[in-house]
Amino acid sequence: MWKYGLRIAAGNAKLNRKSSILNNTVCHFSPPTSAAVGTLFPSLDHVHRCFSSSKSTKSSITKTKKSEGKKSKPKGGDPGAAGAEEGEFGAAGGDDLEAGRAKRLADDEKIPSLDVGPNGRPLFTPKDTTLSQLTHKDIGSYFKFDEAALKAVLPEGLASGIEDEFNESWRPALLVRKSYLALRDNFRRIADPPMWPSDSKGVKLQKQIVLDGPVKCGKSIALAMLVHWARDEGWLVLYAPKGRDWTHGGYFYKNPHTGFWDTPLQAENILKDFVKFNESRLRELRCKIHDPIVLGEGAGVGYLKGADAMPIPEDSTLYDLVQMGIKSTHAAVNVVVRLRKELSVVKDVPVLIVIDQYNSWFTFSEFEEPVTPRSCRPIHARELTTVNAFRSMMHEDMMVGAFSHSTAVGKLRKDLPDVPVDARQQFPRYSLDEAEAVCYYYLRQRLVRREVFNEENWKKIYYLANGNGAEMRWLAPFMR
Repeated sequence: MWKYGLRIAAGNAKLNRKSSILNNTVCHFSPPTSAAVGTLFPSLDHVHRCFSSSKSTKSSITKTKKSEGKKSKPKGGDPGAAGAEEGEFGAAGGDDLEAGRAKRLADDEKIPSLDVGPNGRPLFTPKDTTLSQLTHKDIGSYFKFDEAALKAVLPEGLASGIEDEFNESWRPALLVRKSYLALRDNFRRIADPPMWPSDSKGVKLQKQIVLDGPVKCGKSIALAMLVHWARDEGWLVLYAPKGRDWTHGGYFYKNPHTGFWDTPLQAENILKDFVKFNESRLRELRCKIHDPIVLGEGAGVGYLKGADAMPIPEDSTLYDLVQMGIKSTHAAVNVVVRLRKELSVVKDVPVLIVIDQYNSWFTFSEFEEPVTPRSCRPIHARELTTVNAFRSMMHEDMMVGAFSHSTAVGKLRKDLPDVPVDARQQFPRYSLDEAEAVCYYYLRQRLVRREVFNEENWKKIYYLANGNGAEMRWLAPFMR
């Protein structure tokens, strides 16, 4: 009898435990109200009119956890990691290590004999040298930037590779590479053909170039330096350091007149970035096309009542055109399209279009078009009005784009639509000679301890990283 009673008591305990687990689980989710249920499935006609993009909550939570994890862990490439136990950094904490390194670097500035690279060559270019004056003799040397001036010339934003290099080396300087000089000289000869025979015989000049290559090989840095040089020369440059942003985020509407998808927020940002550095030049250039700007849907406000077009006065400048798109969300998209046409007819100054993350324009965007209440069709980047206006390279304008494998777009086919067959060029990672100069620079910047620096060790880092610049910088403090 007592055994029977124990079994009943055990059974009741299990039931109570299950019910408590169930209650604890269910209590995290409040029951949906009738209003909430009604909003889960809006009518397809309403959804088709206005869309906005939003990122997944799950992905944002994951990113937050990752960022918190990164903050809690010391970075493997922290210069203090190599010398925490011994050497010139001592066994102090992270703040003391940084303060000690900063003090030693300040003292090193008073010793010019330290600015020596491989084989006794200068580690830095001469002080008054400009990007335009760099020659093949400067390959393997570092070009020093004024960081404030650099941000003024590139107000659209610095490439992440440049920021990482500056932050971890503690000096605003970049390596002068043969591949960059070839890119710069290509467009220089197109805009200003030499009066004498060129030294580079047999080199074909290309107005349209697509830089491809492995991850972290320096494509974005080369583009930023090219834009800096072109603007120093007085060129009109449209620079998009984050081409992927053209295809992600914000509102999107289907234009009934063109069949393309308008993204007014992206268009407004494109115009704002373009005018930041080019304002004075844009005020000097007159509009050549005076057709009215057709108005579309604004960002979250629908169509403008009582007007379907905006006139372009005869004496308008390109600055006036850009301001029209910035001030009117209804005109922003078509102003970007008109701007692309105007850039093709500018003859007073050389015009260069530079697009980083160019491969994002050959795959699907973040946007989706509802097909049924339960399914959506992904919208390709070529279906976006702004991307469609700038993506093609089948023209006579100077244009260069770079693939960014950090955006995880995936491998694209060799023959891209709307791109000349010979436009795609491979951008190399560091060569052995460039890697040697890089390691001497990191030695100078005290990322490497002098007592362990030798040819065998820096070559180990080079081959281990396979010429990847970011990995070499991360591995340098571990040299033993």
